[in-house]
Amino acid sequence: MDDLKELIRTHPIIDNHAHNILRPHALRSADFRSITTEAAGSALHDTLTSLAHLRAVRQLRTLYDLPEAADWPAVLGKRTELLERDSEALTRKCFSGTQTLLIDDGLDNGDNVEHYIWHNSYTRSPCKRIVRIETVAASILSAMHQQGRLPVGVAIADEEACSLAWATFISEFEAAVAAALEDSEVVGFKSVICYRTGLAVVLGRDIEVSAEGLHSFRKHFLPEAVARQFRVETKGMKDTLVISTCKLIAAANTQRGRTKPLQFHTGLGDYDIDLITANPACLQNLIKAFPTVPFVLLNSAYPYTREAGYLATVYSNAYLDIGEVFPMVSRHGQEAILRQALELTPWSKILWSTDGHHFPETYWLANVQGRAAMENVLCEFVERKELTIPQACQAVKDILFENSNRLYALDLKVDAESKMDVDRSTQARAGSDDKSAIDTPSAVRTKANMQTPDTSKAAPYDSRILACFLCQYPETEFVVVQWLDYTAQLRSRWLLLAPFQQLIASGSRMNMTKGNLGTLQNDHWTPVCNPVGRVLIEPDLSSMRPMQQTVDLGTGAKPPLAATVVASLVDGEGKGLVICPRSQLASLVAAFTQGHSLCILVGFEIEVIFCRRTSSQEITGGYEPTNTCHAWGTLSDFQYTDAFPLMCMIASALQGIGIEIQHFHSEAGAGQYEFVLPPLSPVQAVDTLVQAKQCIQHIAAAKGLKATCHPMPFPGIGTAAHAHISLNNCSPTKITAEQLQEYERSFAASILEHLPAPCAFTMPQEISYSRVADDSWTGGTWVAWGTENREVPLRRVGEVNGTVEDGLQGSRWEVRCLDGMANMYLALSAVLGAGLTGIRQKTPLSILDCTVNPTELSAEQKRGLGITQRLPRSLHGALSNLKEDVELAGALAPGQVHHYLSIKNAEQEMLNKMSEEEKRAWLLERY
Repeated sequence: MDDLKELIRTHPIIDNHAHNILRPHALRSADFRSITTEAAGSALHDTLTSLAHLRAVRQLRTLYDLPEAADWPAVLGKRTELLERDSEALTRKCFSGTQTLLIDDGLDNGDNVEHYIWHNSYTRSPCKRIVRIETVAASILSAMHQQGRLPVGVAIADEEACSLAWATFISEFEAAVAAALEDSEVVGFKSVICYRTGLAVVLGRDIEVSAEGLHSFRKHFLPEAVARQFRVETKGMKDTLVISTCKLIAAANTQRGRTKPLQFHTGLGDYDIDLITANPACLQNLIKAFPTVPFVLLNSAYPYTREAGYLATVYSNAYLDIGEVFPMVSRHGQEAILRQALELTPWSKILWSTDGHHFPETYWLANVQGRAAMENVLCEFVERKELTIPQACQAVKDILFENSNRLYALDLKVDAESKMDVDRSTQARAGSDDKSAIDTPSAVRTKANMQTPDTSKAAPYDSRILACFLCQYPETEFVVVQWLDYTAQLRSRWLLLAPFQQLIASGSRMNMTKGNLGTLQNDHWTPVCNPVGRVLIEPDLSSMRPMQQTVDLGTGAKPPLAATVVASLVDGEGKGLVICPRSQLASLVAAFTQGHSLCILVGFEIEVIFCRRTSSQEITGGYEPTNTCHAWGTLSDFQYTDAFPLMCMIASALQGIGIEIQHFHSEAGAGQYEFVLPPLSPVQAVDTLVQAKQCIQHIAAAKGLKATCHPMPFPGIGTAAHAHISLNNCSPTKITAEQLQEYERSFAASILEHLPAPCAFTMPQEISYSRVADDSWTGGTWVAWGTENREVPLRRVGEVNGTVEDGLQGSRWEVRCLDGMANMYLALSAVLGAGLTGIRQKTPLSILDCTVNPTELSAEQKRGLGITQRLPRSLHGALSNLKEDVELAGALAPGQVHHYLSIKNAEQEMLNKMSEEEKRAWLLERY
């Protein structure tokens, strides 16, 4: 018998029905009397004289280490003290012995409760979600109203509009349920139809159910939808939601052999429940109609435990949950309910839960009292020889753990450490009034022994990075998650800090339609725009930095502090999407390291022209440069009072958000300045470039200016975005200095061989080819390289931080046929992809070092240096070269070239319908 008692007191629990804990501000202010009652308002006063409350007071004294004489006010005072002093220790104690929680997080909305993932810190296994279908419905209806798709007011008279809205709502609701069926974080569904219209769901043919739902929607829901905050309380609608959910669960079982249970609140509930229709017997027809849908009858169905037990006995798809009566019912009542459950119901159909909610103590009280009741009842059955000790032990294991483990497909294991998880001394003293004292030492699990959820299969987030960032920037309120599309437009999602923290904690991602990968700058479709399917957005916390705060010109106020973080696009398994520019650049870089022990560094030059509108009425353009009286490297008196303060402000802002600027200076063009970024790994370099450009443009905008990277916004000298690339030896023991030089030569050779094709990425607009010209320091038009030669597209700068012979670092190569309109992930991928091909094929460098301007050479002299090819002179030519370069396409991700060509062709078709001035203004606004 002692072994049985020990098992009951220590076996870990799967809590199959629970709710979120309140956040600290709400935890302190909520009415603690509600821990033992469903009463509310003035009815709460009388709960102080209930047996359930008085018993809870006695047990809370033990939890709080209070003397036996402590009254209710003393309990409340001690609780407040513990919450202020060490609320985490109290919470951890309350969840002692819990393996996992299946959390219905639809009970509360807003900022008052912790996210379900937050509870992982207090359980041995990650918590999972139970989706409340009524909350899903309300959310969809609220969104439809905000979008103007829900007929309210006089619009209710429009039958066609109501029918359309109903069809839209049901379609979106079913899509949400279907998505939840595929979501590994969701293990089941729940309905609170018991609270609203009762459990007697009216079945019928699809057309009948839909018609009744529509009638209910139009006549009863819509007139009061806004006033009731879109809460679904009409029978036809409620029945439709339940039936639709059952059909989808059944279909998933038929199609994929997977199913997820549907929980129903039954019996015991608050004052607005209808006790007659709360009887689970009302669900009998629904349970029979959907034999492959598992139904869980919650809350012990009290006072209808026998009825629920009968259903769980005669229907293989019905289960009885014995929660909530702990601690809501007296000790004698709890034991009677457990006996009633076991009168007829096989223990293999009984599930344990606490219905814990809001207060950590509700979990603790339920588990302490539940274990005590189980010990008394099962020991009595053993003494009466209705059960053997092995049978009783198996019943304990099944009810507390295994039944839920199987039903919800959790695949959890019980180990020795799990069994020692329970604070047995506290539980023993708390249960002493139930004859369950245990003279054993405490075995409270320490924080060091906590098991946190393994999110590595979901998303590679290191929450420590976020924690460190927030320690450094505690005033952060928003997070802007960003990525570059194929047209080099910076797309983003804006999140409040709390949802972003929840996203990271849960290892989740945001999603968007695949169609967004095939649209133009103005969201017009292209041939590769496919709105079917979704893409996941995965922020890279290593790129996180604060967004600069610029003073509002009108009010002088600063905006809330936001952070920016760059994202990659991934598939459902968390792998980089094949056509994600950032993911594929990362893959290319990894190929250099893994295959050749080469580390690549990239540094960008940001050339920017600052200009102002000539007329505030011309919303499509009308710009002029801020000044025209400077030259390269000058700092005139006019610049000192005009441009220099702005450039210094920008440099300080960049430094303030963690972007190091090596130097900055005036360039030759009107209103043109340059900021030089440090060498970084390729993905980090592009991330930094994106964030730096954004910072520059935001500060300029706050000053009423436009900072543009347009390659030639005004006649004259154009604007580039040169990239400096160096190959470095990651492992001197694997490659020698001579091998590094060989790699460099093959790298440069292959880039030059393929250069006309990458130009489609590096110079992505027609105007880009007007910027690049001979005899103008823009890199020239001949495919060539030269040491310290700025009239060739590939300039060899020389050694970096030492000599090539040291075997660690190679020469620096400047790619000059590159401008600020490019998606730098794509452009750099094209250049590095070509270079990697050369290294793999050991391509010889047949073009010799050109130390003069190629235009000064005769045709014979150029041939002698191997200079025989010119860069394309138009975007059309570059796109044609890209289409024909099969080898380069093979070096990039499958389908990437095709996707890019389709978008660029559609873009040019759109732009060619504009006049040159319209086109210039249109592009200048966007780049």
